Amino acid sequence: MTDKTTHFGFQQVPLADKARKVAEVFHSVANKYDLMNDLMSLGLHRIWKRIAVEMTGLRTGQRVLDLAGGTGDLAALMAPLVGDHGEVVLSDINASMLDVGRARLVDRGIVDNVTFVQADAESLPFPDNHFDCITIAFGLRNVTNKDRALASMFRVLKPGGRLLVLEFSKPTLAALRPMYDTYSFKVLPVLGKAITGDAASYQYLAESIRMHPDQETLKQMMQTAGLERVEYFNMTAGVVAVHRGYKF
Repeated sequence: MTDKTTHFGFQQVPLADKARKVAEVFHSVANKYDLMNDLMSLGLHRIWKRIAVEMTGLRTGQRVLDLAGGTGDLAALMAPLVGDHGEVVLSDINASMLDVGRARLVDRGIVDNVTFVQADAESLPFPDNHFDCITIAFGLRNVTNKDRALASMFRVLKPGGRLLVLEFSKPTLAALRPMYDTYSFKVLPVLGKAITGDAASYQYLAESIRMHPDQETLKQMMQTAGLERVEYFNMTAGVVAVHRGYKF
């Protein structure tokens, strides 16, 4: 009997191997992650993240979990919103990314209301009904079992809490797709090789985006996990979408 498999980009790999292979990608690129994001998106990723944070509706005193928080972009934006009496938990499964995020926030003096937790989104080490809000930006596509992760997020959300998923999605303009594919598969690996010395990780990035559920499919997955009033908002012609759902 063969082991169960899952996708790692366009490859099929044993289910038990995906987390390790994803970890290797992010260990490799952690130190140049922010620079590559700026170059790849022409700085647009900062606008997408700001829009997602605005959609959280965070208020003073609330507790928010930023999953796959990496280098701390969202945490830095959310910390002032929850204030001294609130809390931002910056979490990532990858120690290298979490270390970079911690160093960046410390350098910016954002430390008093931020804690750092290395955790797997599929089995979150937090109590039930604990967070007012959860965000995950450009991380869900790397999770091995997305349904399990969404269920774990639902569990730790408070009633009335909301989950926001910011992720690459399916372009809504048919004319854009050939250009987007050319950029993804021809330009990104070359750029990754030049900046990080690692073309393969950015080939994986392009492939992982294509394997991620489209807007409607992710909406249905969030509803299956128990979230209600799920809606999504396309940005940059659907290259990126932010999904938002609530726990009642």
